[in-house]
Amino acid sequence: MFQPKTDLALEAREIHREQSREEVLGVSVDKQEVGDVLITRVEVLNENGANTMGKPIGKYITLESGSLRKADADFKDEMSKLLAKELKAIVPKKEKIKALVVGLGNRDVTPDSLGPKVVSKIFVTRHLFKLYNKEKDIDVIEMSAVSPGVMGTTGLEISEVVKGIVDNSKPDIVIAVDALASRKVERINSTIQISTTGIVPGSGIGNERRALDKTNLGVSVIAIGVPTVVDAATLTSDTIEMVIEAFSKQTKVGSQFYNMLRELEKEDKYELIKEVLEPYSANIIVTPKGVDEIITNLSQIIANGINIAMHPGIDLKDVNRYIH
Repeated sequence: MFQPKTDLALEAREIHREQSREEVLGVSVDKQEVGDVLITRVEVLNENGANTMGKPIGKYITLESGSLRKADADFKDEMSKLLAKELKAIVPKKEKIKALVVGLGNRDVTPDSLGPKVVSKIFVTRHLFKLYNKEKDIDVIEMSAVSPGVMGTTGLEISEVVKGIVDNSKPDIVIAVDALASRKVERINSTIQISTTGIVPGSGIGNERRALDKTNLGVSVIAIGVPTVVDAATLTSDTIEMVIEAFSKQTKVGSQFYNMLRELEKEDKYELIKEVLEPYSANIIVTPKGVDEIITNLSQIIANGINIAMHPGIDLKDVNRYIH
């Protein structure tokens, strides 16, 4: 059966509801609108929910707004504060917490450069703690950051690199940032997902590596991602759905053509898509134009959110003044 490619938990739930016409047992959903932003909190509660959704047990929070694509300074500030609030709510409560931010992706490929760009804006302090032999500070925590590159350029498995850093620097938590994939064009570059279940590097473009999660790293892993790409088969499937909907409105109900459109199953559409795309290599990844500026804005929002959430003495005024 054709399964649209997505890394978003809320979309996995949507797919199940479309296919089964039922809610997912073992999954709770809460929605909240804050200004122009829709916050959806999905929690996978048990194994049934995990198996149905194809997502590990844990929390998945998404912040959606079309304004993210053309964010002005005020909106970026508001999104940073919202992100910080949601992130702070799921970070383990521990005195003198130490954090490692990992920026996944390829800095030379714009849609995949979100992670490295976020890392460049993180307020790192671990070296200062070591230099001054400090155990605790009232304003900042011990924070380090790394962008390990991609296997194609380093020859190293990302999980091995991060595991080595974790074993040596001994953080209490890893925050991994990466680009994701979505099943819907409207969510590209307009959605930020936070999860407590870790992340699989390269999953957004189908090059899945070993997961960065508590099982493999030995510490809690929070993942932050933005869908920056959609694969061609998913895009085409959605387009056909919209075309069928448009044609249906122009066609007499009960006519042979109307019935043919309505009876076209998802599997049939997928086979049609595959047949058309096969000669041109079906595994095509698409990203919208203007992605350079969008990724820069998103990286600033995410980095500011992390800095505010993790450092107790840093607020929006500080990050805008000192951290670029």
